[in-house]
Amino acid sequence: MVKVIGVRFKKAGKIYYFSPGDLYIEKDSKVIVETARGIEFGECVIGCKEVEESEIVAPLKSVIRVATEEDTRKHNENKEKETEAFQICLEKIEKHQLKMKLIDVEYTFDNNKVIFYFTADGRVDFRELVKDLAAIFRTRIELRQIGVRDEAKMIGGLGPCGRTMCCSTFLGDFAPVSIKMAKEQNLSLNPTKISGICGRLMCCLNYEQETYEKIRKRLPKQDSVVNTPYGRGVVFSNSVVKESVKVKVKSEDGEETLVEVPIEEVELVTGGFEGSINEDEIKIDVDEVEDPNIIKELFKDN
Repeated sequence: MVKVIGVRFKKAGKIYYFSPGDLYIEKDSKVIVETARGIEFGECVIGCKEVEESEIVAPLKSVIRVATEEDTRKHNENKEKETEAFQICLEKIEKHQLKMKLIDVEYTFDNNKVIFYFTADGRVDFRELVKDLAAIFRTRIELRQIGVRDEAKMIGGLGPCGRTMCCSTFLGDFAPVSIKMAKEQNLSLNPTKISGICGRLMCCLNYEQETYEKIRKRLPKQDSVVNTPYGRGVVFSNSVVKESVKVKVKSEDGEETLVEVPIEEVELVTGGFEGSINEDEIKIDVDEVEDPNIIKELFKDN
């Protein structure tokens, strides 16, 4: 077992483990740590604990110190400088007529490097831009191209649900999301309804997927024959959310009755269970989509 603390450098950013050494560091404390990028200012979001060595990415870096008032002041100064650097870079991008969108600027705590985050449709020749920026800031310059999901995480905003976007609020990492998840959750396969403001599938499709998969393994398909407390019948419809099926049962006088039965009280006679969706069953609703590129974006790696 290894003693570690969890440190986050940005709001809703990924949590990294560091060795506290002999320091006692409380949760929510600000710390100065050594990273692959240099010296960084971060927040301890997980207090001292012990983890298995398999959970650590070697080599484990150390905490240099708990942040002082001077460190906090310098960090705040860096934030102010980032705003100025953002405007300068925008002007230089326009000057060189580069097809790129500047998203964010970040100074390392020790000012040894300035990182400019941007998005672009393809490769961008920014060599002249780097020369201009290096001459102005007189430090190492890094231009880092990011994806649309990272862009949404950095900028933030409101999702289709009306709440602050999950990625900019609490999601440290992006989990893979697929069209198959939407289909298995009986959602509309209209791209405009299942994609976030980043243009990719909504991250929240992943939240309840495991539960849906478990229930679907026990959920009889439509038209399956089942035994119920009301007699034998045919499944008319089913509901993952209610964990029940509606069954058409014939009475002794031949009259059909529709009854809703929990899946615990249903025994499959013939037919099958919902289980996983076959890829061939997935058909995107394109009637309301004018731009075919929207559909292509949904099938990119999420």
